[in-house]
Amino acid sequence: MADHTEHQKKIIKRFYDNRDDIDQDRLSEMVTNLYLTDSAKQKTRIWQKAEETMLRLGVPESRVTHVVGTQDPAILAEVVSDLQAGKI
Repeated sequence: MADHTEHQKKIIKRFYDNRDDIDQDRLSEMVTNLYLTDSAKQKTRIWQKAEETMLRLGVPESRVTHVVGTQDPAILAEVVSDLQAGKI
């Protein structure tokens, strides 16, 4: 494994310390992208990333399955608002 400098180690540590906030921001951006994109291929990729991100954030698997199954950006936006409100 590659050796990291102290500076690089601090950057990596800060990234993982703030991972939840970063993931919430990305999930919010995915909602916007789903509304704006017309490409079916792009939407499929965004939904796959949204599923991974929701699972990493600790969203219950049953809810993730429902959101991804319906593929409705409005429902995904509800998940984002619940995450920001601390309900999940």
